[in-house]
Amino acid sequence: MSSSGKESSFKIQEPGRKLKPSEVDFMKLIEKENLQRVQKLQNLRRRNNLTGLILGGSVLSIYLYSMLSIKQEKFLDDFNEPLKVSNE
Repeated sequence: MSSSGKESSFKIQEPGRKLKPSEVDFMKLIEKENLQRVQKLQNLRRRNNLTGLILGGSVLSIYLYSMLSIKQEKFLDDFNEPLKVSNE
């Protein structure tokens, strides 16, 4: 309904009314364009998911490599605390 309270002049197809060939052709054209749009969006979503997985895997592998390389380092294990010098 419009803001003035009147019903819209657009009517959905009445029962028993046949569609014109031009209307059928237009519906097929719109359906074809919609199918192409949906396929394009599905491809875009698939590529975005693949990119996200690759980036997430890269970050995770760098993190794990860093943790493993730090775990293997032993130079801080032999660190002796310096002796305190007393000034008396």
